[in-house]
Amino acid sequence: MANPDLSKLAITIAVTGLKTGDNPQPGVPVIRSIRAAGFGGKIIGLVYDSLESGIYLDGLVDEVYQMPYPSAGAEAFLARMEYINGKCPIDVVIPTLDAEVILYIRLQDELERLGIHTFLPTESCFLLRDKTKLGTFFPPKGVSVPETSLISDASQILSVKDQFPMMIKGKYYEAYKANSPEEAFKYFYEIQERWGLPIILQKLVPGDEYNIVIVGDGEGGMLGMVPQKKLVITDKGKGFGGVVVKNPELDDFAAKVISILKWRGPCELEVMRGFDGVYYLIEINPRFPAWVRLAEGSGQNQPAAVVLKALGMDVDPLPQCKSGTLFIRHAEDIITDISVMGEISAKSELIRR
Repeated sequence: MANPDLSKLAITIAVTGLKTGDNPQPGVPVIRSIRAAGFGGKIIGLVYDSLESGIYLDGLVDEVYQMPYPSAGAEAFLARMEYINGKCPIDVVIPTLDAEVILYIRLQDELERLGIHTFLPTESCFLLRDKTKLGTFFPPKGVSVPETSLISDASQILSVKDQFPMMIKGKYYEAYKANSPEEAFKYFYEIQERWGLPIILQKLVPGDEYNIVIVGDGEGGMLGMVPQKKLVITDKGKGFGGVVVKNPELDDFAAKVISILKWRGPCELEVMRGFDGVYYLIEINPRFPAWVRLAEGSGQNQPAAVVLKALGMDVDPLPQCKSGTLFIRHAEDIITDISVMGEISAKSELIRR
């Protein structure tokens, strides 16, 4: 088993999500892993905001194009992709943000007609991993999920007032530990304002938290899997440091989840091993996580494998990851000329080379 070699590919790859910082997006590490596989072709960054910091990193991307937000709908999205593809034909696109993945899935046929290839799950598979469905879909199949309820009115919090602390989550983003009903009310309104309803209340499972990055083959198997345990966690719950672990029970649990879903493409599982010894599925994120370079560093270049699979090539299972591999995230100042920001803001595109 060997990692994919992209050095002979003369293609153009587009990647979304170039924001770094305290709540980083996965695009920058995905691109760095692709470059680490020897890829010397063109990489395009697709962004939603002119302040996404990856735009300003020298040598990261060759061209940048601003996209309409997913809420603008399929027509606006496809029109923009057609424009970009007319200027620079794209061969592979890797979406890395939760809210946009469903658009790429639903428009796969239209993108294929443009010559743009993806490696993503089916729509039905994607919808099964929705936070609102985990608690009903997986437990009958032998996968434990913490008790979960959906609420659309803040007054419903009072019905579980004796069960705190609990987790309160948005349908798409954000999750907070609420120690009391009063805290839950506060988080309810904050999340509702940003992400709408319903709000998810989930029983807090005390134990050890793990995250697993996986590339599913679409048939119930996995091309690669790297589990890590968070060592450094920010106040937003983001892992800024972690270590690859060797845990056969955790591996078996992840394999069972993927076999049930028959997931195709990248994803991240969030798992808790409760102090009761039970493994609980907390979330399934339908894209690479921001810590995906840990997979590459531990011996599995998963983004490179996704590129080849999107092109319809055969890919052997990736090498076994090396347990004990550590990552620590650090912040860095990027110095550039204000004209760079002016160009992307005024033209919604930037040609770097």
